Amino acid sequence: MANTSNTVPFNTPCVTGMEIDYLRKALQSDQLSGDGPFTKICEAWFERHLGCVRALMGPSCTAALEMSAMLVGIEPGDEVIMPSYTFSSTANAFVLRGAQIVFVDVEPRTMNIDAELIEAAITDKTKAIVVVHYAGVCCDMAGICEIAENHDLFVVEDAAQALGASYQGKPVGGHGHLSAFSFHDTKNLTAGGEGGMLCINRPEFVEQAEILREKGTDRSKFFRGQVDKYSWVDAGYCYLPSELQAAYLACQLDRLQAITDSRIKTWQAYDRALAAFPDSSRPVPVDYENRRHNAHIYYFKCRDLEQRTQLIDHMKRHGANPVFHYVPLHSAPAGLNFGRFHGQDRYTTRESERLVRLPLWYNMPADDRQKVIDAFLSFPWS
Repeated sequence: MANTSNTVPFNTPCVTGMEIDYLRKALQSDQLSGDGPFTKICEAWFERHLGCVRALMGPSCTAALEMSAMLVGIEPGDEVIMPSYTFSSTANAFVLRGAQIVFVDVEPRTMNIDAELIEAAITDKTKAIVVVHYAGVCCDMAGICEIAENHDLFVVEDAAQALGASYQGKPVGGHGHLSAFSFHDTKNLTAGGEGGMLCINRPEFVEQAEILREKGTDRSKFFRGQVDKYSWVDAGYCYLPSELQAAYLACQLDRLQAITDSRIKTWQAYDRALAAFPDSSRPVPVDYENRRHNAHIYYFKCRDLEQRTQLIDHMKRHGANPVFHYVPLHSAPAGLNFGRFHGQDRYTTRESERLVRLPLWYNMPADDRQKVIDAFLSFPWS
């Protein structure tokens, strides 16, 4: 999408140009809410793509995470291990069920949870490990899943940023017990502003997930002809998407590879322009240790918080709009109330204060990309 302002924005929501045709078809259907034809198309796509047992589309990734917490049976007093460098939704989903959050330090190279630190954080109260695939770079899922299996723990993947990424040749989101994807307008693909997907990799969760999503009813069974009427059978909520959201998403799922390739083109242009800077200041390559990411974020790590603040101000004066990212949850008021940091915070806070994200979106014009590069390189680095 062309940028008509003088300042290059951080993000422009993905628009392929075909969305209106899909939306028109949805509007011409007899169903705009619930599980309409486009919702089923999107769910079937994820089931094929990930090889998951069942995919359930919902209104947001937050909703998918909340369902995950309920499905794994989080109760008051349970502990859930996760990184502190993430969005509040990752923790909220489990806090709402009464869990104590145990934050673990990140790897500085990927900003993902450090798998080697997880086992030491496990107690007899630990119920689940929640991983976040930051910037679309997959965590060390082989090591994490092995730890979980050894301790009989659940693994939930917050794959909000990772659609189109892979790990050991397998799409990200297919390794844990459950995974959650986001289609917010800042993500590589969007469902018209919001939207999410819960992917279930274990069959024992399917029936309960359908009940949770359908206000506690067995309505899904009714529509499949498995019961002659549906009724209220358990606690639940309304986690259904609009059919317009699903239509918008279906259009973009059909073009996932082209969208990913476009983002990678910009990502690699940035990386070539910044090649003189140390590897430790730049994100990992697109192909990294059996992990192929989706170019969701191109970030740079400054010397410290002061330099990052100066860089952002400088680039804004030169017509580009970079932004920082998460403030670690363990330092936030709710994090102090609902969680604790296990071990030493060697990297989470320090690295988060250094990190700045450059503008990046689908079909980003070359002129905008160059304007970002010029603004970045004109900063007085010495």
